[in-house]
Amino acid sequence: MNCMKRYNDNKSKKRYYERMKIEIEIKCPYCHSDAIVKNGKKGNGTQNYLCNDCLKQFISDHERTYIGTFSWLISKVKMMLVRGVGIRDISVILNISTKKVLKILTSSHYEIKPKKKHYDTLEIDEFWTYVGNKKNKVWLIYAYDRETGEIVAYAWGKRDLKTAEKLRKRLKRLEITYDRIACDKWDSFLIAFKEDNLLIGKKYTVGIEGNNCRLRHRIRRAFRKTCCFSKKLFNHWKAFSMTFFYINYGFV
Repeated sequence: MNCMKRYNDNKSKKRYYERMKIEIEIKCPYCHSDAIVKNGKKGNGTQNYLCNDCLKQFISDHERTYIGTFSWLISKVKMMLVRGVGIRDISVILNISTKKVLKILTSSHYEIKPKKKHYDTLEIDEFWTYVGNKKNKVWLIYAYDRETGEIVAYAWGKRDLKTAEKLRKRLKRLEITYDRIACDKWDSFLIAFKEDNLLIGKKYTVGIEGNNCRLRHRIRRAFRKTCCFSKKLFNHWKAFSMTFFYINYGFV
């Protein structure tokens, strides 16, 4: 009797597993559309898919074996980069190569655009960084709006009048108007923005000084007392551009 009961139970389980199907929802990793069709197979036998909306081909994540090819990886790495995690730390945490992390960084393209055409007060300040070694200083001079917490425009160069003038030309090129410029007593600021209404003194630049601290926490290569630094100027610019975009818009 017990044998017959056990036989019937096993038979019913077998029928259940035969009827059970696993459904995997597949979306395009490029445009996130669900208009997906099968499009042949790769040389190694994995299923290839085609998106009917953007007409791009891809392989689903469940077909992949290396985590570095997963569709969610790029957004994960970018978020970690703008939250103060270094290249090698990301490599260890996600179990991918440092070359993969650097490729995601260098292939990114972010450009900030002003949210407004007119600002009441723009705060400007300089920010010290270096590339390769501490003797090779690369200065960032940028304009910040305390009201919106927005980095409006920036310029790279030396800590001199030329870079300060480059920032002002950048503001004019963007067709931005403002009532006042708040800055410290640095001579280059006073000369470059002499035609504007100036508010001179540290008490007027509290907002941008606080944002400097935020940059030191967001970008690992800008940390104080760290062994992380940029070896190439191009990578340096890419890391800061991505973080500026994240600060202004809240995503990457």
